[in-house]
Amino acid sequence: MDMRQLRYFLAIANEGQITRAAKQLNMEQPPLSRQLKMMEQELGVVLFDRNGKQLQLTQAGELLRQRAVALMNQFDETITYVQELGEGVQGVLSIGAVVSCISLLPPTIRRFSEKYPQVTFKIQEGDHYLLGELLENRDIELIVSRLPFQSDFQSQHYSVLPLPSDPFVAVLPSEWCLDKDQKTMTLQELVQFPFLTLKTDRTTGMHNQIFQELKQHGLEPRILSECSSVAITVSLVANGLGVAILPKSVMTSFASPNIKQVAISNAEFQSEVGIVWLKDRHLSKSARHLMAIIGE
Repeated sequence: MDMRQLRYFLAIANEGQITRAAKQLNMEQPPLSRQLKMMEQELGVVLFDRNGKQLQLTQAGELLRQRAVALMNQFDETITYVQELGEGVQGVLSIGAVVSCISLLPPTIRRFSEKYPQVTFKIQEGDHYLLGELLENRDIELIVSRLPFQSDFQSQHYSVLPLPSDPFVAVLPSEWCLDKDQKTMTLQELVQFPFLTLKTDRTTGMHNQIFQELKQHGLEPRILSECSSVAITVSLVANGLGVAILPKSVMTSFASPNIKQVAISNAEFQSEVGIVWLKDRHLSKSARHLMAIIGE
């Protein structure tokens, strides 16, 4: 069995039908059917159960699919690695970022593009679980994320490069500040107002960290809104609906005369940030150079 046959097998497994797989592979159906029959004869196992026109993987077929995906990924990454030995840094770099880390990307991409103008970016935004799936499927190489990184896979599955910690700040409507020169507030002062918190159904790390800090001070704020969007949360603050505690870097993208950002004087807690990638994946030159720049 060769790599070409593995590609045929994976196309059939993904499509669940010979006809659709042949169309995807830009070949006729009879030759593809013969290739599948040859693979089953060579292996001495049945790879698919036939249910009319639909094909379902057998236990042996599912095992082969898992191993074939891993082999094809290693093969493609090896080709990329060999090609890069004789080339400069170029091509498309696919990365992901959680919503609260998007503000870290523009200065990094600007410095990177000044050094490596032949590289273009494909950027995906999402929560840990969506980005973890994209990383697992090799759709992206790196994720810029709040730590710890939560996904459907075990933490041992990832490598993590920690970045400088990001202090939390209080964000509140400007009209609520009687002292326009005020630079700090205490947690006790903040809990007098309704709270707006950044949280999704599955990614709760930052929310939990903030509310654990409040709990240690014996405080329990009234939550007005739980929201997965940084932009919506900041918009609610700007419209006088509540206060939020956010990483300081987030606010670089949301300057507004209706918002005031102040330090929290009696809590010096930090948001941990890092770059996440698959341990078993060869990273492209572009990805390695981006990691070097963002870690400067």
